Amino acid sequence: MVQQVTRGIKISVETTFEGTFYKNYKMHFAFGYRVTIENQSKDSVQLMARHWKIYDSLNTPEIVDGEGVIGKKPVLKPGEKHTYSSGCLLTSPFGAMQGYYHMVNFTTTRKFRVKIPTFKLSAPFALN
Repeated sequence: MVQQVTRGIKISVETTFEGTFYKNYKMHFAFGYRVTIENQSKDSVQLMARHWKIYDSLNTPEIVDGEGVIGKKPVLKPGEKHTYSSGCLLTSPFGAMQGYYHMVNFTTTRKFRVKIPTFKLSAPFALN
């Protein structure tokens, strides 16, 4: 598990290898990840959008931007957590992801970014 705190918002990420399969005559490696967003600040905040950079050891990095997470824009009061699960496909058994969330502080109405720490994606059978 990797963790990072930005402006009182703690991001924790756990990863899993889900398996391999063929798609369009090409081998793909499926990875899952579970993110917990914990508000350790004294203000209520809302997650508005996400920005991901997905690294695949055999391809150029892919950028993914979108509103919310899994169709939600969670509001977190002080001490609250929001956990969600998602995944990605790589064409190699190794990769990584990193990014940030666009958040808004309800007390100050200021927008800010919360860093998502870099986490590795690796198929266990491909490790030495």
